[in-house]
Amino acid sequence: MVALYGPADPRPIHPLHAILLSFPFPLFLGTLASDLAYRATFQIQWHNFAQWLNAGGLLVGAFAGLWALINLFRRETRGQRRTTLYFVALLAAWVLGLLNALVHAKDAWAIMPEAIWLSSASALLAFVAAWIGFSGIQTEG
Repeated sequence: MVALYGPADPRPIHPLHAILLSFPFPLFLGTLASDLAYRATFQIQWHNFAQWLNAGGLLVGAFAGLWALINLFRRETRGQRRTTLYFVALLAAWVLGLLNALVHAKDAWAIMPEAIWLSSASALLAFVAAWIGFSGIQTEG
């Protein structure tokens, strides 16, 4: 059964947490778009854009992940599946973004096709984390 802001989850996420959560998905998506542009044009500047966008997603995603980790141990949210899934999705997006940063540290010609796969996966996981974080939907079970 699905309840919207039921008794187990009386309120949405904190506004500052929402601001932090709003950045990783667009930044990781921009990384993917820059990687796709680099694959199409082989202009090195697209590789540089991808590196900076990915670094921004990692920076802000680390703060959002830290906030989600703290929420795991708060009394109001302890034991909720939604909170755990949200943290796991955000952590997985961050780890794949870190691996993507290591791939992007190589020469621009050597990053394909790994960069596109890692950018796609990190953007998708950041989207899932944002969806869970902003949805406020609690599954009871």
